[in-house]
Amino acid sequence: MELGAQAASISKGQLWTGRVLSGVAVLFMLFDTVIHAMRGPQVVQGFAQLGFPLSIAIPLSTIEFIGIVLYVIPRTSALGAILLTGYLGGAVAAQVRIGAPLLGFVLAPVYVALFLWVGLYLRDERVRAVVPVRRP
Repeated sequence: MELGAQAASISKGQLWTGRVLSGVAVLFMLFDTVIHAMRGPQVVQGFAQLGFPLSIAIPLSTIEFIGIVLYVIPRTSALGAILLTGYLGGAVAAQVRIGAPLLGFVLAPVYVALFLWVGLYLRDERVRAVVPVRRP
């Protein structure tokens, strides 16, 4: 599908809403990537609480960064969303495993994933073609 044809079928409001939602999710995940790479005191404490060795902070931040890069490139954005959803699913599982509060910690990655997917859905006709939402 040509980019011009795709842009014609998406309203400006949808496109900008999608961009904003995607941008918020990407900025949050970039922040997360940077703090994991820096391995500051909060990361050390968080990894200890989760029972993860600090040695995986850099590999995790690298995986997350690769997913972000794929997500922001239009041709690979769906692949990036899929990879980041898997990453965020692991975050949910880790929080559930330690009995973290549902609203504060367990659902936070779910909200980020929703921003990623709703943002992509609103700005990409190909995603809407695969996942049609029909009105009653």
